[in-house]
Amino acid sequence: MTPEFHRIRRLPPYVFEEVNRIKARLRAQGTDIIDFGMGNPDMPTPKHIVDKLIETARDPKSGRYSASKGIPGLRKAMAGYYDRRFGVKLNPDTEVIATLGSKEGFANLAQALTAPGDVIICPNPAYPIHAYGFIMAGGVIRHVPALSPEEYLAGIDRAVKHSAPPPSVLILSYPSNPTAQWVDLDFYREAVKLARKHELLVLSDIAYSEIYFDDNPPPSILQVEGAKDVAVEVNSLSKTYAMAGWRVGMVVGNARMCSALARVKSYLDYGAFTPVQVAAAAALNGPQDCVAEIRGIYKRRRDVLVDSMKRAGWDIPAPPASMFAWAPLPEQYREAGSMLFSKLLIEEAGVAVAPGVGFGEYGEGYVRIGIVENEHRIRQAARNVKKFLANSGEILGRAHNAMAAQ
Repeated sequence: MTPEFHRIRRLPPYVFEEVNRIKARLRAQGTDIIDFGMGNPDMPTPKHIVDKLIETARDPKSGRYSASKGIPGLRKAMAGYYDRRFGVKLNPDTEVIATLGSKEGFANLAQALTAPGDVIICPNPAYPIHAYGFIMAGGVIRHVPALSPEEYLAGIDRAVKHSAPPPSVLILSYPSNPTAQWVDLDFYREAVKLARKHELLVLSDIAYSEIYFDDNPPPSILQVEGAKDVAVEVNSLSKTYAMAGWRVGMVVGNARMCSALARVKSYLDYGAFTPVQVAAAAALNGPQDCVAEIRGIYKRRRDVLVDSMKRAGWDIPAPPASMFAWAPLPEQYREAGSMLFSKLLIEEAGVAVAPGVGFGEYGEGYVRIGIVENEHRIRQAARNVKKFLANSGEILGRAHNAMAAQ
């Protein structure tokens, strides 16, 4: 028998794949699935960004290799964005790296920073790459419960005390995927203080910083005095400009960590297609009314989701930010758990969500709902959910009988 490859052995089965298989089977049978499972923006990329891509792609030189750390114009545009949005000054040559989306940036940072056996403090629940990027790099994850920012912050000292060797990296992610919570500058000040106290490097993921629903936009850790001494921030154009498939992100902040990432990337890629980078610079430098429009779409959908699901019998807290709602399981299905609930919801109601346990053990009891369907489809989903909840006894009975027969 051929043994499993070492790095693959360290990765558990992909939890979401069970729901994805059911989704694929039902779609093949012609079932209409209302899909809240993946955070995949459904609105078009703004026209001026697409036009710049097309214009640049017509240049005969555009098909040549690009720059692995990003073309100078894009890095300057990223630095300009941080100056305008957060009041943070960045050197585009030493403190800005353009990445192939935030996920690639995060994973390659893990490769650059991690030695085998290094201990990483990671929130739980969390977006999977936050833990598994470091696991693939040979790190060891110290999970800290993070159902609220306060709970996570309070657990960091305890995690350091009980870790051997001492942790080397602290991961932050606000607005959070999956919990949709965000934090203020006081949180970041305390995080920087803890990082200095325990000699931790900080990786802060703010890919959803432009999707917020009140008058106070989420801040950046780099606004804290001295944060650049210990921290980098991972950001993305994916959600801000509906550019998820374009794969443009950035890592900014601490020059030493940026240099390490640039070194790793120089061996792995030549950067995104140059016209994509030029168009990304146009997105950052150009009119920003499209960002407000996209934010408004998500807010209207959020309000419809919360209102229509409440009418259906499922109370979902209104997320303050991000493109997700973090929803406790309806009372009828709490004992079933998030995985069985998600499977039954798609099979019986044609509604796909992401089981909370897929984001870590502390995500059990919740599901993540992506606000990626239009308002009509959200209301349709609520009607399906209402029937699903009304027939919960019968549905759970069939499920338990089926499991007992296996």
